[in-house]
Amino acid sequence: MATFSLLAGLALGPIVGLLATLAMDRVMPRLPEGTTAPRVAAGVLTDTPVDRAPERLATWVHYVAGGGSGVLFVGLVSAVQLGLGVGGAVAVAVASPVMLALMVGFFALVPLPRARGLPRQRLATIRRDWALSAATYVVAAGVLVAVAAGV
Repeated sequence: MATFSLLAGLALGPIVGLLATLAMDRVMPRLPEGTTAPRVAAGVLTDTPVDRAPERLATWVHYVAGGGSGVLFVGLVSAVQLGLGVGGAVAVAVASPVMLALMVGFFALVPLPRARGLPRQRLATIRRDWALSAATYVVAAGVLVAVAAGV
């Protein structure tokens, strides 16, 4: 597996991120609170209750964050390759749980506690559904990076 240069990583990352977000989009609507996460972000950004958050903004935030997360994931894979001296599937396997922890941790600690209008009883389900959606994203991103690098 080739290590990505900075320029290649910046070019590949958003593509990986957007495609992984599309994979996530297949899972989110099937979960009880799966589509709530983008509305949480939009609600926090506009200081409105989640159920009244602008749908268009929620969509934009979802895809922009997905593309940016792709850059982060490709960067993590490259850092693992360089830092640990491993390549191929090992670098993806090491970077993937780190990425999942970052995605779930960030959502659970930053936007979700700031969201307005969510009953406490929904929070655990929202976190669980976000974790499942994020896991889908990470699996898809891992496969895409491995394919792009020729593993």
